[in-house]
Amino acid sequence: MKQNYLRKYHSFLRFKRDFTRYSIRKAKSYEVILHWLKSRMNRTQFLILSGILVGITSGLAGVALKLLVHHIHYFITHKIHFEYQVLFYIVFPFLGIVLTTAIVITFFKGQSRKGIGAILYEIAQNSSIVSPVKMYSQVIQSAVTVGLGGSAGLESPIAVTGSAIGSNFAQTYKLNYKERTLLLAAGATAGIASAFNAPIAGIMFAFEILLTGVVFTDFIPLVVAAVCGSLVSKVILQEDALFRFHAREPFNYLNTLYYLVLGLLTAFYARYFLVISQKIERWFEWMKLSKMRRAMVGGVLLSILCVLLPPLFGEGYDAVKAFTNGQVSAILHNSFFRYFEVKEWTVIVFLALICILKAFATPFTLFGGGNGGNFAPSLFAGGTLGYLFALLCKLAGFENVPETNLVLAGMAGVMSGVLYAPLTAIFLIAESSFGYDLFIPLMIVSVISYLIAKRFSPVSPDLKKLADEGKIFTKEHDKNLLSLLHIPDLIDRQAQRIPPDATLNKLLEIIKTGNKNIFAVVDEKEKLSGVLTLDDLRPVMFVPDPDQIRIASLMKAPPVLIYLDDDMLQTIQAFDKTGAWQLPVIDRDERFIGFISKSTILSSYRKLMQTYSE
Repeated sequence: MKQNYLRKYHSFLRFKRDFTRYSIRKAKSYEVILHWLKSRMNRTQFLILSGILVGITSGLAGVALKLLVHHIHYFITHKIHFEYQVLFYIVFPFLGIVLTTAIVITFFKGQSRKGIGAILYEIAQNSSIVSPVKMYSQVIQSAVTVGLGGSAGLESPIAVTGSAIGSNFAQTYKLNYKERTLLLAAGATAGIASAFNAPIAGIMFAFEILLTGVVFTDFIPLVVAAVCGSLVSKVILQEDALFRFHAREPFNYLNTLYYLVLGLLTAFYARYFLVISQKIERWFEWMKLSKMRRAMVGGVLLSILCVLLPPLFGEGYDAVKAFTNGQVSAILHNSFFRYFEVKEWTVIVFLALICILKAFATPFTLFGGGNGGNFAPSLFAGGTLGYLFALLCKLAGFENVPETNLVLAGMAGVMSGVLYAPLTAIFLIAESSFGYDLFIPLMIVSVISYLIAKRFSPVSPDLKKLADEGKIFTKEHDKNLLSLLHIPDLIDRQAQRIPPDATLNKLLEIIKTGNKNIFAVVDEKEKLSGVLTLDDLRPVMFVPDPDQIRIASLMKAPPVLIYLDDDMLQTIQAFDKTGAWQLPVIDRDERFIGFISKSTILSSYRKLMQTYSE
């Protein structure tokens, strides 16, 4: 026996050695090194190293996307010439949405989930496991959409790409859920930091939006990832501050009233932007078109808007810079407003139309089939609104209106109200404009906009549907954990059944051989007729002739029925309301599935709490 055991043991050692060698040969050389470093480092050290590597990689992805869009823009503006400029705005926005949709259908199997909601869904419902495809799919799709004139931003695709990089890095090195979520957030943080050269804004974005409802004690990997992403962008692209406006004035407390009024304006505009976006999304759903037909409709509508108002073409940052540099006349000349004499009222009408129609151009792009996000549109619309407000103040006779400051504050205000992220908006504008002396006005406008937005809807309308369905985390930690529990996983499907026309004697035989204290009374079609418990049977258990008593006369209606697709919060509320310990579960055809018990739910909840708190 001993020799036999030794032979098996040595055989196992040889298998382990050969398997290890095979694994090392299959693994990339840098992965072998990182696996070795992981074995030598403690948890904190390896997470910091991971934050650096994820930050650099995500920063490079952000740089690659910006360069790709730049080259596409350069190609269509310098290498392709139209006899009539109007054709430029007709062809390319339409082509961008249609090509993006074709790419999604052909190369990515029609999987078009995009935006911040996609990241939040993976965190809450997929244990922060993001498909490797998203490490490059978002870059390709958004480059085509925005590069060819889609009225959207690159920042959300960069964040999704970074989150995919962080998640897949964590999966490669077998990190647990919390570490995986941390690196997912680190990748997104680095992506935002590289897009704006704003590392603090990237960190705020992670805490305000991505890590909502997730408890964390580690934050250093986020910091190092943000710094690395920003450095990579700065070193490679050599860009100046994105919103460096040389005419900017220092903050003067005497101008506080301007910022208070602007806060109100940006709040109501942000609400308008979100409501229009939702209505257009529902309109596309109502039409029930194929993806390609939807893309054509969205492309045509976007092209029409770009022909009328060229600043709606692309991200729009250059247009905001032109406003502050006094080049509004040049922008007007490229639109149908060139047929009007340039006066104060034409500029005001022009800017007002841009603000109104930007809320249509962006959802036409995104829900038509393009890929992008609301970062750039909210910043562009906010800057335009701030400039419009400044012109109106001047027209009303006010002196010393801080025009450029109002543009920057308007950006922060609309972004805060659209994304429900005031800290991200404040630090993003402060960092990307070197406007650190504007913290007070940025805070005033952003906080007012955010508070009013929350008054309309506690959760961002962009995410409300997912939040209501329990598919993303909210700030209520208990509900977040409950949303991870699913009724089909907790059902006791071995429930004991008995037909309603059976006798008590038949049920007593089942009790003798079984171990349940609740029984389902089901008919021949497996539909639930009622339930019975041992407590219900005690008064008749020892009657002289149990064959004379039918189950139908003993059964009772369940206090409540749980459907297979109910969410766990509804189920917990049903238990609390009825005081029951076990409830029957049926499907939508009213067929009995099994019982679900409060003890099973509580046990699963405790396990989840241990997993998500360690």
